[in-house]
Amino acid sequence: MTDAPLLRVHNVSKFYGSRIGCRDVSFDLWPGEVLAVVGESGSGKSTLLNCLSTRLLPTTGSIEYHMRDGKYRDLYRMSEAERRFLMRTDWGFVHQNPADGLRMTVSAGANVGERLMAVGGRHYGNIRSTATDWLGRVEIGADRIDDQPRAFSGGMRQRLQIARNLVTGPRLVFMDEPTGGLDVSVQARLLDLVRNLVNDLGLSAIIVTHDLAVARLLSHRMMVMKDGLVIEQGLTDRVLDDPRQPYTQLLVSSILQV
Repeated sequence: MTDAPLLRVHNVSKFYGSRIGCRDVSFDLWPGEVLAVVGESGSGKSTLLNCLSTRLLPTTGSIEYHMRDGKYRDLYRMSEAERRFLMRTDWGFVHQNPADGLRMTVSAGANVGERLMAVGGRHYGNIRSTATDWLGRVEIGADRIDDQPRAFSGGMRQRLQIARNLVTGPRLVFMDEPTGGLDVSVQARLLDLVRNLVNDLGLSAIIVTHDLAVARLLSHRMMVMKDGLVIEQGLTDRVLDDPRQPYTQLLVSSILQV
C-alpha cells in the first residue's frame, strides 16, 4: 500500500436550490481500501457518489485523484474528455440496475470487449480470450459469451456488469447499491464474488448501500449519512459494534431487530 491517498475529498457540497444534497464532506480514500457510505433513502449518499464519480457537478469543494503519473489532479479542473477517459479505463461504476451499465443489444463478450478496446485492445482473438476469462471469473459460463444480457437473470447481469468494469484493471470502482433488487441467495453469492475480486485485485472501492450487512462484509471503513451530512465515520466494525451517534445506534438496532 502506498503512503499517498488515491482520492482526496475536501468540503464537497451539492445543493439543489435550497435543498441539501450533501454538505461539507471530506475524507481520504487509500489504495486498496473499501469505503461504505450508508444511510436511509434521501440521506445524500447517492448524491455524494455521483459527485465523486464526476456524474454530478458539486456546488463547492474539491476532489483530487492520484493519477498513475504520481500527480494529483482536481477532477473538476480536468476536461470532459479527460474525465471520460478516466471513467473508461482507471475507474469502474457498477449501477444498481445492471441495464444502466450494460449495452443490452450486444453480446456478453462484446460488453466486456468494448472496455478492452477503450484501452487500446485491437486483436479480436485476444479480446475474446480475455472476455472469456473474465466471464469465468464472475461465474458466467463460456458458452454464454455470445448471448445478449437480456437473456440473463438479474444476478447474471450484475456479474456481467462487474466483469465489464474490472477487465481494464481499474484502481477505483464506485458501486451504487450493487445487490439492490436481487434475491437474498443471489445477493449472498454476488457479495462473496465482489469481496474476493476486490481483495485479489487490490481495488479501492466506494460502495453506497442502505444495507449494513453489505457494508460489514465488503468495507474496511464506513461513513454514515443523514440529511446530507456525514454524522459518523470510522472502521466498519467499530461503527457497527460501538455506534456513537443516536442515529447510527438506531440504524444498527433496527437491523438487528428485523
